[in-house]
Order: sequence, then C-alpha cells, then structure tokens
Amino acid sequence: MKPLPWHLLPETAAVDETGGLMIGGCDVQEVAEEFGTPVFIYDELHLRNRCREAVSLFGRHATYATKAFLCKAMATLAHEEGMSLDVATGGELHIALAAGVPAADLVFHGNNKSVTELRAAIDAGVGRIVVDSFDELERLEQLHLSGGHSPEILLRVTPGVEAHTHEFIATGQDDSKFGFTVSTGLAAQAVQRALASDAVNLVGIHAHIGSQVFRVESFAQSLAVLGEFAEPLGLPELVVGGGLGVPYVEGEEAPTISQWGRILKEHAAQAGITATLGIEPGRSIAAGAAITAYTVGTIKHLSGIRNYVAVDGGMSDNPRPVLYGSGYETFLPRAPRAERPFEARIVGKHCESGDILVREAKLPEGVVVGDILATPVTGAYGHSMGSNYNKVLRPPVVFCADGDARQVVRRERLEDLLLTDLG
Repeated sequence: MKPLPWHLLPETAAVDETGGLMIGGCDVQEVAEEFGTPVFIYDELHLRNRCREAVSLFGRHATYATKAFLCKAMATLAHEEGMSLDVATGGELHIALAAGVPAADLVFHGNNKSVTELRAAIDAGVGRIVVDSFDELERLEQLHLSGGHSPEILLRVTPGVEAHTHEFIATGQDDSKFGFTVSTGLAAQAVQRALASDAVNLVGIHAHIGSQVFRVESFAQSLAVLGEFAEPLGLPELVVGGGLGVPYVEGEEAPTISQWGRILKEHAAQAGITATLGIEPGRSIAAGAAITAYTVGTIKHLSGIRNYVAVDGGMSDNPRPVLYGSGYETFLPRAPRAERPFEARIVGKHCESGDILVREAKLPEGVVVGDILATPVTGAYGHSMGSNYNKVLRPPVVFCADGDARQVVRRERLEDLLLTDLG
C-alpha cells in the first residue's frame, strides 16, 4: 500500500504542480513522450555529486568503474569531476579515449586481456594496467621484447574474503577467476616475478571483493589481509576496488560513498597501511542516478492467480532480475507519491517466461494500457549489460539537468541491426 520510497529516486527528483515527477528539472512524462520508451533517464547532478564525493576523499585515486555505465558523455562527466576511469576491455578503452579522457587517467582491467588489447593500452599510454595472471605477465614481457615500453602495473590479488553477495558478483574469495591468491602463495610469487621483470614497473596491489556489498565487515577483513600482505612490500599504491552496495527496494540501506570512504581509511590505518589508498566505485556512482521509463502495453488479470503488466522493454534493457534475481520497485511517474495497492508481475516483451522485470510489483490502482511505468535505481548494469535479444532495439539514454533533457545515446534503429550482418 505504501508509496514509492522517495530515497530510491535520483537526487533532484521533485513533484510538479500537477503531481507528476520531475528529474533534473524535466518532466519525466514529457521526456518519455519526446524520446519514446523504453528510455534511461539520468539525473546529471546526481552523477556529478557522487563523483565529487569520491574525489573529495581520494582525489585522482578515485576511479570510476565504467562497466557500471559507460558512454562518451558519462566518461567526460566523471573525468570533469576529477575521477580516473577503469576500463576492462578494448571496447571500454576505445570509448573512454573517444570521449577525450587522457590515457594517463585510465586504469586497464580484465582477467584475460589479449595481446591486441595490451598493445593498445601500452601504445595509448594508460596510467595503470592491473595484471591478473602469470600469462598476462608473459604477454607484457613479449610486448616489451618487441619494442614496447614498460607500463606501470598493479597486481590483482584475491584476499580470500567472502563478500556476502550473489555468487556471480563475488570476486574476493579464494575460488575465483580473478587475480593471484594470497593464501596459496601465488600473490607473493607474482610480486617477485614482477619486481624482477624489466617489462613492467610494479607500483601497487589491487583487490576487489565483489559487487553490491553492504557489510562493512567484509571490507575491513579485506584490508586486514591486504595490510599484512602489501605493507611489507613498500609499494606506493593500494587499490581496494569498489563494490559498495546501493538500495534497490524498500527496507534496504547502504553507507554513502563518503561514509564508506571514511570507513576504508579508518580500517586501512588500523591495518598499518601507509600506501596511498585508491577506490573504484561504479554502481554507487551511477545506479541511483537513473530511472527507466516504459509504456504499459498489456494488462492481464488471472483471477485467483496474479496480475500481469507487460511493458515495451524487459530483459534486454535490464537483465539483472533474470541473472541475479534482483528486486526493483515500480511506480507511475504521473503519480509518484501515490499509494500502491495494486499487485502485479511486471514482464517484458521477449519470448521468454523468465522475462520478468519485477516479480512482485506494487502500483497505484487504475493502471491502464498506455501508462508510463518506471523502475528506479537503473543507472548501473542496465545500459551496459543490455542486448538485442529478439532483435529489440536498445533504448536511448537521456541526461537531465537544469530543465534540459539531453540525449547522449540515441535509440538504435532497425538498420543498426544489419551493420555487422554480411548476408
């Protein structure tokens, strides 16, 4: 019955004189009508303020994890606000460079970087390469022999910490595809090999325990392990990754970036860490900044079973519910403060029974075909993980600020589906 929890909306969310939702001074209903649905609607000031929070504590060692949400406008925004950028593939590297971000302000991640990707990163002059395996060290040594310069690197280690999150996004436990395991001695071997190599310049250690982590204790455990392992090495940098959770549904709470950053610094000091601390927030920068607006196309009332509300998007623009069982809230932008007694399952338009956006949604009474329906907290891992399943066109991305709705990624067109199709 309760209205949508207001704190789940972007920072500038407000209600106009008709009771409709405004974001960044823009009428959400009008944005949906102008650009069509589905559409990702971002609060630009929200994005900037989250970047500023991180930079205020960590300076350029606050690195935006672009996998959460990346387009040229986002790369430019994060860099304008003082953040470095973390890229994990040649594609992410290409977009960040196309946005004008200096290569020196990029950190290149990935657990299986190809020779082509490593060469591109070195040739561009990326600031850091995060080395994830002995095979990668060998590739860097081969590139060095062929005339490449010696990049500055961080070694990614797995500290053996269970992050208490979904198994698909937990990365700090010993059984992980990422990094050199501390407990098995592989991390120590990697350090010795990197220090002995002319192909790389080892400047620090990196660790990341997972995503959507709420428990501060998990970060404290990681820092304790990292302090014991890394401090004796005397390296100047220690990056503790990202992973700070964000609330998606009623009842969830998480520390702010500022609270999290102060906690990290406190625990680092307790662990005796003197290296410069770095972080890599992604979800906590972008998730809460956006909503996704859809148009209701079908409503089915199955007496004694459930109600189904089908919208014009689905698992192609938000695969998280299918992948992780993630929960979301729902509301109508025309009445964001209305009570929500109507229960329904929100489904997409794909040819899958599992194409579910919200399993147990709450909406106001009187939902009708043609209504704009929205889900909040969709700024991370929606656009970036989207697909063309069923050849559905990917939605546009709109940044709203000071009453101006600016399209930064256009909707795909039918002809875009044939760009790589050779027939």
